[in-house]
Amino acid sequence: MLIGYARVSTNDQETAAQVAALKAAGCERIYREKASGGRWDRPELHRVLDHIRKGDVLVVWKLDRLSRSLRDVLTIMDRLAEAKAGFRSLTEAVDTTTAAGRMLMQMVGAFAEFERAMLRERTRAGLETARQEGRIGGRRPKLTPTQRKEAINLVTKGRKTAADVARLFTVHPSTITRLLQRSGKQAA
Repeated sequence: MLIGYARVSTNDQETAAQVAALKAAGCERIYREKASGGRWDRPELHRVLDHIRKGDVLVVWKLDRLSRSLRDVLTIMDRLAEAKAGFRSLTEAVDTTTAAGRMLMQMVGAFAEFERAMLRERTRAGLETARQEGRIGGRRPKLTPTQRKEAINLVTKGRKTAADVARLFTVHPSTITRLLQRSGKQAA
C-alpha cells in the first residue's frame, strides 16, 4: 500500500498541492500535518509510523516535508526498515527499495540538514549585526524614558495609583507594576 504524508510548516499554508501529487502517485491513504519539519513531536508523522506495515511504502512530495533533520530522517528510515516498508520522495526521485535510492536519500537528507544549519547561522549573524548597530530585538517599549520617570514619580509620591497612571499613559496596569518592580520603588 502507498501511504502519503503531506506537511506544511504554518497554519496559513495548505497541503492541497502535495495531496494532489500524492493522489496522482497512487497513495491510498494520506496523512496531513501543519507543523515545523524541525520538530520531532508531530502527531500525524507518528501515526503514519505506527500504522505502516510490511510492504507499505511511505510517499512524500519532497524529502524536506518528512523532516529537516538528518537524524530524524535516519530515525524514520530505521523505523521503516524495521517494519520492512519502503520510502519514496516524488520530487527527488528517491526510492529506498533500491540500494542506490537509500544512498541518494542519505545524501539529500544531509543537504537538507546543511541548509537548515546555514539558515540558523545567517539568522544568528544578522541578529548579532543588529545588536552591534544598537538595535535589539523584541517589542518596542510602550513608554519613553521620560514617561517612565513620570509614571514612577506619580505612583511613588502617592499622587496617583498604578491603575490611574496606566489609564493616563494608555498602557496595561501590569506595565506600570513591572516598571515599579524594575525600579525597586514601591507605591506610596
